[in-house]
Amino acid sequence: MLLFFVMIALSNGIFIILSRSVNGALSQVTSAFYASLVNHVIGFLFLSIIILFTSSLFTLDLTHIPLMAFCGGIIGAFFVVINSYVLPLLGATLTTILAIGGQVLSSFVIDIIQHGLPEHFYLQSLGVILILAAIGIRHIKPATS
Repeated sequence: MLLFFVMIALSNGIFIILSRSVNGALSQVTSAFYASLVNHVIGFLFLSIIILFTSSLFTLDLTHIPLMAFCGGIIGAFFVVINSYVLPLLGATLTTILAIGGQVLSSFVIDIIQHGLPEHFYLQSLGVILILAAIGIRHIKPATS
């Protein structure tokens, strides 16, 4: 069963890159904000159709959803806009590596804020530093003579 979830997570990574590439191409023809709008409108329509056909599985009661939960949509929209803007300039690989670096650093900080220092804080800190250093190596240019 674990393998099934690993495959879903890997597929998610593929879909993220495909989505970024399509949105990046669209942003070059229009703008990053327009690409994000198209992304979210099409996503909304797609999810609406799924919900229509599986309505017995979904119940919607907005009164029990905390207001803070709606910030995820705003953050997601900015994520798509930023990726649509940056990907054509930096390329898919560098954009992905930098995004992962930001995810690693922010998730480490959020975990510390929410749960306190982890048991292996120094080892995890070293891991974060090594990941960020590896990303930084990409930008080091050899000295010219």
